[in-house]
Amino acid sequence: MNNVSPKKVVLAYSGGLDTSVILPWLKHRYPGVKVVAFAADLGQGDELKGIRKKARQSGADEVVVKDLRQEFAEEYCFPMLRAHATYEADYLLGTSVARPLIATHQVMVAHETGADAVAHGATGKGNDQVRFELTYLAVDPTLTIISPWKDPQFLADGLNDRETAVDYARRHGIPIAQTKKKIYSQDRNLWHISHEGAEIEDPAEEPREQVYTISVPARKAPNRPEYVELGFEHGNPVALNGKSFKGRGHELIAALNALGGRHAVGQVTLVENRLVGMKSRGVYETPGGTILYEAHKALEQICLERELYHEKQRLALRYGELVYYGQWFHPLREALQAFVDTASQVVTGKVRVKLYKGRAQAVSAASPLSLYDVNLASFAMQGYDVTAARGFIDLFGLPMKARGLKQAKLRRSRSHAATAQRRP
Repeated sequence: MNNVSPKKVVLAYSGGLDTSVILPWLKHRYPGVKVVAFAADLGQGDELKGIRKKARQSGADEVVVKDLRQEFAEEYCFPMLRAHATYEADYLLGTSVARPLIATHQVMVAHETGADAVAHGATGKGNDQVRFELTYLAVDPTLTIISPWKDPQFLADGLNDRETAVDYARRHGIPIAQTKKKIYSQDRNLWHISHEGAEIEDPAEEPREQVYTISVPARKAPNRPEYVELGFEHGNPVALNGKSFKGRGHELIAALNALGGRHAVGQVTLVENRLVGMKSRGVYETPGGTILYEAHKALEQICLERELYHEKQRLALRYGELVYYGQWFHPLREALQAFVDTASQVVTGKVRVKLYKGRAQAVSAASPLSLYDVNLASFAMQGYDVTAARGFIDLFGLPMKARGLKQAKLRRSRSHAATAQRRP
């Protein structure tokens, strides 16, 4: 798609190393092109400080910054939470779930500014290229997609890794925070921050404590636990310690990040299987999300009927794959969401979570819709016909009994045959 010369491009601009380099490169690659730098505020904090000025200094003709924190929390993170989706058990999908939102608004900015192309800074080895481009195709397939890291000219210009990108930035006077000594690739938003590169790339090496940004190392966490109470309605978190956060989901996550980060909650070092084929290693910090997932799980355990709960767990794996693969707007993800949201109608109540030395542990849960019956769960036999269990087991185990009888008959037959052969 890069062989088409665009007139106006909207670049998904973060101010990080890759997009800082790509912005002026686009002006060089397509003489006369107008570049709109679009930055999405997803809760990355100080990273957006001065971003308008930086984009202008790097050659942007227009700069658009949108505050998408509430939409990100309530229309992306919370639906994923209701699904209780993860990727390969440990990854809470912080980068994965953010890309469709950024790309959607990027297309909207293209429409608003009269642009005919969209561009991103994801590399040809990463998952994000897929997430951005699948969203472009789903939202407006008529736009030209520019992916510099897949453009042979980008490589011809000497840009083939992060070290050469640092050199390029220095030659062109582009202000960047990265150096060749501090070469971590980080992606931060309200839900998490991810770290890749440097010693993290070697699975035989322990990541250094200096990598942690929004949480403390576990050894520096307080020696006394802290408890938080979360309120849920229909699977959505709506209150923290008795304070309502309805309509302010982004503020709730931010508050939990501060609490969890203080106790080293949500730190994961993970080797994951990328969509494009290779394995990669990253360090993730998801303090608030980890607390929410733990609380949500405890509430589902008491509110969901067994078969529904098990099926929901099974489908959560597929949901997580779809998010990781960039298929947020895939009809299957949307259909699974309908199932999830129906199941979540009963997930209402309060959960108390203990934060201590890197762990978030749900210690109590209560719900007006709970299916947990203390009398039934106790060792007392009142109100429960124990004699019915005998017939239930007989019927439930009938296929196994039939097979056992058959195998016993075969063993006897083989034993008799062996005895007969031993006789003189």
